Amino acid sequence: MPGARHLHGCRRVHRLQTRDPRRLVPQPDPGGTRLTVSRSTDDIRIGNARPLISPWVLAEELPLPDALAAQIGTARRDIAAVLGHRDPRVLAIVGPCSVHDPEALLEFARRFRELCKPLEDAILPVLRVYFEKPRTVVGWKGLINDPDLNGSFHINRGLHLARKVLLDVAELGLPTASEFLDTTFGQYYADLVSFGAIGARTVESQVHRELASGLSMPVGFKNGTTGQIGVAIDAIRSARHGHWFPSLTKEGTPAILQSTGNPHGYLILRGGSQTGPNYGSEAVHDAAVALAARDLPASLIVDCSHGNSDKDYRRQAEVISSLCEQLEQGQRAIRGVMLESHLVAGNQPVEPGKPLTYGQSITDACLALDDTAVLLELLAAAVRKAAL
Repeated sequence: MPGARHLHGCRRVHRLQTRDPRRLVPQPDPGGTRLTVSRSTDDIRIGNARPLISPWVLAEELPLPDALAAQIGTARRDIAAVLGHRDPRVLAIVGPCSVHDPEALLEFARRFRELCKPLEDAILPVLRVYFEKPRTVVGWKGLINDPDLNGSFHINRGLHLARKVLLDVAELGLPTASEFLDTTFGQYYADLVSFGAIGARTVESQVHRELASGLSMPVGFKNGTTGQIGVAIDAIRSARHGHWFPSLTKEGTPAILQSTGNPHGYLILRGGSQTGPNYGSEAVHDAAVALAARDLPASLIVDCSHGNSDKDYRRQAEVISSLCEQLEQGQRAIRGVMLESHLVAGNQPVEPGKPLTYGQSITDACLALDDTAVLLELLAAAVRKAAL
């Protein structure tokens, strides 16, 4: 079946569970004569239904050129080499908390690329490009779900914008990192992503572990919101195995997929509500020991924001300072950092009728890029010193 090989941008999806591909095509029922559900019990809380574009149609509108596909494949291998201790550099996954203005994101990307050029012997720069936002209760769910920031939920437009942004960033030569929250949206843009993430709120979710097992790129698993790393380690182990799970084909048809497992899963330390920050030397050592005890690579990424900064974006500098010291002292388990950064420091609310400040986050507060540049220089210096 066309498109079935690379589901979720994915070479780890083995096959579809069907003997007859024609059975994947829904049969028309113009008169509704075969409707078997009761209107009094089914979908009683569904107020609207809109057509959703298929991944295939979107990819035809915004195709991935062969040259960029090769570039993304190389970036994935480079990232896996860093995380697998085959490359002495450290990942620097940097960018806004979320994307709400593609133009500002691309300006950030261009400037980030330039400031990293003299540092690339020590760090591998990856642009953080997050299109979905998990909410504790309610709130703006990200560019894909609500690209117009007004509750109109033009998801087809959001998917188009997301794919276009990733293509534009790829043209700049930067690898991208993105969180996979909705388990089907990856079909629309995962072929353009070099590093995937499973967030703290979804790391215990079986369907997200299944999804990660089929993704084509290395995937980071954040510790849970309480700070416990055990759930993330369990997720890494689960994703290394093959799974059967329902998803969509590239044509948008429901199908049962078989993944072959993802050997490139890694722990992300992000602190937590019960443990507090977990970027210090003792926490990093304990995490490395816990990974090794389960026959997993003693490789981890430290998220300098969220629980590790006590949700104060300025304290990301303290985290980097500690990580630099640990690297210089020979701690080899630290293979990457994540920094939330944008053109303008802080964040801002979205208020009807009030223009937004260009280049400032509308979700978590971020460091200004100029301040981030200083931290990246410190990180690069520590990596170089550790290599001596």
